[in-house]
Amino acid sequence: MQQNPFEFAVQPTSGVPIYRQLMDQVRSMISSGRLLAGDRLPSVRQLAATLEVNMMTVSKAYARLEADGVIERERGVGMRVPLAPDAGTSSGPRTTVAERQKELRPIAEELATRAWQLKLTEQQVISVVESVFKERNL
Repeated sequence: MQQNPFEFAVQPTSGVPIYRQLMDQVRSMISSGRLLAGDRLPSVRQLAATLEVNMMTVSKAYARLEADGVIERERGVGMRVPLAPDAGTSSGPRTTVAERQKELRPIAEELATRAWQLKLTEQQVISVVESVFKERNL
């Protein structure tokens, strides 16, 4: 398991439902290899408390991810990333850097638009992004 695989963050004002934000983040962490086959997700109660959201929101995200086959319920234990068909040989990202960059692009476009609205330069935006990375030790 990675050092801090549960780096979840939600933006209540983003316009994207919180359960959807959680689903996207779990999918991203799996595709990037931050969550590996067999890794357990935080409990509904734990994640809801950490993010200060309703437990039903987390439960809805987990239920939909389970229905999509992204995660699986282990009876009496909780949710985990299912073992990949090539379990035991796959320990890295399931997607390429280019695929993950493509996934990030809509967020970057939104950031660029917001920066333009705020009349921030590219370097000023990069400075903000770097400070966030530094604060989170990424």
